[in-house]
Amino acid sequence: MSDPGNTTANAVGADRSLGQLVAAATAEMSALVHDEIALAKAELRQDVKRSAVGGAAMSIAGVLALFSLPVLSFAAAYGIHNLGLGLAWSFLIVGVAFLLFAGLLALLAVAKFKKVKPPEKSIASAKETAAMLQNVKPHPRPASRPALDKAEVKVSA
Repeated sequence: MSDPGNTTANAVGADRSLGQLVAAATAEMSALVHDEIALAKAELRQDVKRSAVGGAAMSIAGVLALFSLPVLSFAAAYGIHNLGLGLAWSFLIVGVAFLLFAGLLALLAVAKFKKVKPPEKSIASAKETAAMLQNVKPHPRPASRPALDKAEVKVSA
């Protein structure tokens, strides 16, 4: 009978040193991180493509809506004219309606802009990080190249 604790995997693992096991674990973790990064890049690429298509569709829709405004304005003015009002008055009514609508949108925009506040949490976090980093002292590093004395530098004429 064979010993259940003595499998080939255990035998192979027993032959490996601690350094080899750590190196294997590090390599596997590195491969896992690289795979996660590749997955994130693929997801971002897909999201960017979707956003680009959505942005292009929205832009085209905006242009078409902008081109339809004069047509709809003329249709409204001529529709009011058909009710019995003069043509000039009809166009004036349509123009004033547009100005009133623009004024309402401007009031809405001002109300929304007044609600805009600075990002307090981000500012507090940045101040906390800056306060913590003020107490940190850098580690001394050896000079990578010896500094040249002014006396050692020769100027050729």
